[in-house]
Amino acid sequence: MKVVVLAGGLSAERDVSLSSGSMIYRALRENGHRAVLLDVYLGYPEDPEGIFERETEWDAGVGVVGKKEPDLEAVKALRTDGGRSFFGPHVLEICQRADCVFLALHGACGEDGRIQACLELLGIPYTGAGPVGSCLAMDKGLTKDIFRVYGIPTPGGIRLKKGQDGVKIPYPCIVKACCSGSSIGVCRAGNGQEYERAKEEAFLYGEEVIVEEYIQGREFSVGVMDGKALPVIEMAPREGFYDYRNKYQAGTTVETCPAEISQEKGREMQEISERVFRILRLEGYARMDFVMSRKEEVFCLEANTLPGMTPTSLLPQEAAAAGMDFGQLCEKILRMALERRA
Repeated sequence: MKVVVLAGGLSAERDVSLSSGSMIYRALRENGHRAVLLDVYLGYPEDPEGIFERETEWDAGVGVVGKKEPDLEAVKALRTDGGRSFFGPHVLEICQRADCVFLALHGACGEDGRIQACLELLGIPYTGAGPVGSCLAMDKGLTKDIFRVYGIPTPGGIRLKKGQDGVKIPYPCIVKACCSGSSIGVCRAGNGQEYERAKEEAFLYGEEVIVEEYIQGREFSVGVMDGKALPVIEMAPREGFYDYRNKYQAGTTVETCPAEISQEKGREMQEISERVFRILRLEGYARMDFVMSRKEEVFCLEANTLPGMTPTSLLPQEAAAAGMDFGQLCEKILRMALERRA
């Protein structure tokens, strides 16, 4: 099968996406597919004729997630056409020649529904949620509103726009960018000074932020595939909370799957995850994040429509606990996309 793996882009999660894309690409090639790995923004500057017969792996070191966010201005400077379009040279042309596009994109212009809408209009099958589900889940403020309507337990919180002052905030609290992932733009604030710094950082990623009640407890995640929950995984950072560094730097977090919790609590999180999957109109696969308080109250934080597929990512670990290796996981995701859009 001819498959395009789309990665990269211009979000703060670019490096995570490159890592996911590289792993997916190698797995698909090992599965016998004629896979092509493309940076959606930089594209393929050469003649794409016969591209599915060639290997397109990036150089060693590309796609390795670093301790800092990528230099997006340096990436933009690589486009000789000035980057007028988000799609790099020949990207859409190559996608139209494929049987399916495997989306390894994370963050803005990857998980927010715009790429999905474009592929829909072109009639190109792709993996993951559609435009509506992607848009709903990407906006954390909108997600929390929907959670409240449907009775999904979630920490209390408010939306805050730039320049909006006079809001009384109980400390400690969590301040996070409204439309970002990988815990980028997320800070815990214990006092007014920390709160102002946290807001300043979060507003770097958008015009709206979420200020949320801080729930002290254990952190979990639950993947869902085709509407059915995978085993629960627990993430226990050695220091601090489950931020960008603890997510992607090996050795910083202890991950346990299946999580060592009661069967009752595990099933509660799985059932909530399956409900969220349906409520947000998600498709294919997704991952829901949770925190469980010291009183063992479960709170759903958010939904991820294109979960990471890096060496430290959670979904592959959950799939492995269910008896599915990485190659089988990629194959399952690919097959679900083709079946839904047949």
